[in-house]
Amino acid sequence: MAQLVSDYARMWPREIFDVMEEGRKKLFLRGRHDLDQPGVYILYRDEHPYYVGQAKSLYRRLHDHANKSTDRYFNFWNYFSAFVVPNPEQLDEVEGILIASMPTANRAVPRLHLIEFPPEAAKVLRSARRRRLGLDAR
Repeated sequence: MAQLVSDYARMWPREIFDVMEEGRKKLFLRGRHDLDQPGVYILYRDEHPYYVGQAKSLYRRLHDHANKSTDRYFNFWNYFSAFVVPNPEQLDEVEGILIASMPTANRAVPRLHLIEFPPEAAKVLRSARRRRLGLDAR
């Protein structure tokens, strides 16, 4: 069975797309086979997840987010993580898992079944929390 995710990059700074050396832009990521594959990425605003997306080429999509001022998320992120998903048919599933697992600005709704928290458990926990905090008027 093939791996769902084969490689990943974690919390790389956006500046990797803008590094200057001797007055010229240094393209550290261009031609990197590992990031020129399909995958799912997370854009972060500082350490907080901001947006989850998917791409046929992680490098091209992340480069666009970092360098096109017309990009919807251009001004809102400074770090990224990327996950190489060798089978493009599994991109939606990986993206859905990440969107479901953290608060982001995504408008997309994961195509996963949400297990609802039992309302009666919520009521009991809320009551116990109020008692613990001394908020019950007894």
